[in-house]
Amino acid sequence: MLFNSIDFAIFLPIVFILYWLAQNKTIQNCLLVIASYIFYGLWDWRFLILIAFSSLVDYCVGIGLSKTDNQPRRKLLLSISIIVNLGCLGFFKYYNFFIDNFVELFQFFGHSINVQGLDIILPIGISFYTFQTLSYSIDIYQEKLKPVKNIIIFFAFVSFFPQLVAGPIERATHLVPQFCQPRVFNYDDARDGLRQMLWGLFKKIVIADNCAVYANRIFDNYAQYSGSTLLLGAFFFAFQIYGDFSGYSDIAIGTSRLFGFDLMRNFAYPYFSRDIAEFWRRWHISLSTWFRDYIYIPLGGSRGGIWMKIRNVLIIFIISGFWHGANWTFIIWGAINGLCFLPLMLMNQNRRNLEIVAQGRLLPSLQEIVQMGSTFFIILIAWVFFRAETVADSIHYLSNMFSVSLFSLPEIRPKSTIRLILFMIVIEWLQRDKQHGLQLDNTWIPKLGRWFMYYGIIAMTLLFAGKQQEFIYFQF
Repeated sequence: MLFNSIDFAIFLPIVFILYWLAQNKTIQNCLLVIASYIFYGLWDWRFLILIAFSSLVDYCVGIGLSKTDNQPRRKLLLSISIIVNLGCLGFFKYYNFFIDNFVELFQFFGHSINVQGLDIILPIGISFYTFQTLSYSIDIYQEKLKPVKNIIIFFAFVSFFPQLVAGPIERATHLVPQFCQPRVFNYDDARDGLRQMLWGLFKKIVIADNCAVYANRIFDNYAQYSGSTLLLGAFFFAFQIYGDFSGYSDIAIGTSRLFGFDLMRNFAYPYFSRDIAEFWRRWHISLSTWFRDYIYIPLGGSRGGIWMKIRNVLIIFIISGFWHGANWTFIIWGAINGLCFLPLMLMNQNRRNLEIVAQGRLLPSLQEIVQMGSTFFIILIAWVFFRAETVADSIHYLSNMFSVSLFSLPEIRPKSTIRLILFMIVIEWLQRDKQHGLQLDNTWIPKLGRWFMYYGIIAMTLLFAGKQQEFIYFQF
């Protein structure tokens, strides 16, 4: 079920009404589990078997860890969680990738082997809920968290429908306690949740879906276009993936607030970043912090010698790339980001831009404009590898882009889409110290002006809606 569908427009009010009529946390939790499984099962009912199995394994592992102090037994239980979770993820997402590369490696050395791949359907959201349940087991093993004994609460935590399919990847330490306590309807939270949902829908339906039309056309036929058009194609994809994924996160967080839940922030205006380190503190925050806490720090983090630091940074970024997809393009995308991050870390400059850009000022300085522009350009180049079908396509795309024709006029000039992107940029720039673009309470804007803005966004969403596209991160 897509957030930007009629089905969801019918589903959400029904669940919302039943949920608040219940006025009992146990009934509410049961209702959320049922609603979440309906939400997820409408894609393919077979996916429900996998998520239920994953949830049951980690629930039992958590209970088992709480009943023993025997270290070998605790390690065995944690190993079961890791093997089951990463085994399922590896089989469904990476089996064919490894088989294909295994065959190609043998062919490179002059040997021909016949190993067939499998026709595997990738369960939607498996990368997200796998990491969510895995972190639960690790936190219990490290005694940062007590296990959930109520199986309904645990299943609700894993399958909570607003963030099930594409995050944010929640930690049990943050979300589970919210299922354990009674929820009371808060009008202000619900109202702001609706505004955040509206802004997310605008970014998805108006920005991402319109950008997708031109990004797809240009990337699918890149050999036919000039360098300037290819640059424009990368630009459109940058805003397609941002509008698509941050839009999903806004809708997920806003929807959760309707039910009395607070999800972690997943995007903090990343295209206003002044270096790559800041970008990764602002882009897909739940994934970045997951890798930091469960892989980077256990590897030694930034402690140790220079070679250990380099190793740890490259490992974390390459794994991040591989998490996104079973293709060498994603691995190279991750490596590019890692290589750009390394100089900042080695010079202890990776935490120099912790505050928002141009804080307390309307306009950025010339230095900040140059920093944001150069960072965005690096991100743009890396996105080419993320979007292209193969590494060869990525290289050809960039080589054609950086040609003499880069200085010609683009063959495609969709002025209306560019104006819509600029409108979004202006709104988010003015709201860069807020949680989302329509968080207009306690501002200098009068009430009438705020309502004019809300209805204006609704009108723009209806008038400029692009052709419906699936959310990009569903494939991950």
